[in-house]
Amino acid sequence: MKTFTAIIERDSDTNLYIGYVPGFSGAHSQGETLDELQENLREVIEMLLEDEDATFETEFVGTQQIVVQ
Repeated sequence: MKTFTAIIERDSDTNLYIGYVPGFSGAHSQGETLDELQENLREVIEMLLEDEDATFETEFVGTQQIVVQ
C-alpha cells in the first residue's frame, strides 16, 4: 500500500474540485465532490502505477502561508 499527497483546489468557474499529485506526471483529476475527486485520483494513480516506468520528479514537503502587506 502506498500513500500519495494530493493538492486540491476549487475552480471558481466550474465549482469542481481539482486535484493533482506534485511531481507525479499525469496524476491529476477533478470531481464535483471531494469524495468523487478522491476516487478519481485513486483510479488515475492506480493506472499510472501499472506502468513500470512511473517516476516521481519531486517530493511533497508541505505548504506555507505567505503574508504580503
